[in-house]
Amino acid sequence: MRFKDRTAIVTGAASGMGLLTAQKLAEEGAKVVLTDVNLDAVTAAAEEIQGKGGEAVGVQVDVRSYDQIKEAVALTVEKYGRIDILLNSAGGCSSRVFGRSEPFHELDIKVVDWGCDVNFKGPIYFCHAVLGQMIKQKSGVVINMGSVEGVTGSRSLDYGASKTGMIGLTKSLALYGAPHGIRACCVSPGPVLTRPAMAKMKTRLGRAAEPQEIVDLILYLCSDKAAFITGANYVIDGGRSVGGP
Repeated sequence: MRFKDRTAIVTGAASGMGLLTAQKLAEEGAKVVLTDVNLDAVTAAAEEIQGKGGEAVGVQVDVRSYDQIKEAVALTVEKYGRIDILLNSAGGCSSRVFGRSEPFHELDIKVVDWGCDVNFKGPIYFCHAVLGQMIKQKSGVVINMGSVEGVTGSRSLDYGASKTGMIGLTKSLALYGAPHGIRACCVSPGPVLTRPAMAKMKTRLGRAAEPQEIVDLILYLCSDKAAFITGANYVIDGGRSVGGP
């Protein structure tokens, strides 16, 4: 029960690694506020956790809306009195989400805006909204979900740039939060089996990661075992980014 009496906010929590992390945090004692743009899915995810004896609430949040983010943070503080963990997991490659195959320079700029807003501005908005409470309680952990493509670059320019930005955001958060007992880390996965297509992406280890392998790292960084770790980016990509022939 590493997270007993702790409260976590997880974005993008209706599916994928956001959902799995929320479930595992709840299993280990955390009170979890799941946020996602999909109201039905995030409500069902919270109810599933409740059905297994965990404490959770699902809230509809579009991370492009600062007002919705502020409301979710206020609800968390009102209901649980604190915010110990923020996992910025919401995101996605804009061209895939919108089913677009044309080159970047031919994309509708609204698609590019979506990618920048969801993958980068949303996490900044959430950090802005939670930091006051974390400073007040003199503790907190922020985990930002990056990507190997934030390290290597990406042909999806808005995605790669945003994920590189998550590394910089993490370093800046570490500087800003350290005097207040707040840590920040970035987790940058390679291909993960949250979608079948991920299995086709090459890694040095010859496979994609199981989602639980990524979540295990996230949970460690959220825990007291990682109390001396802040500002770091953890690449967990099966060697995809190491270079060489």
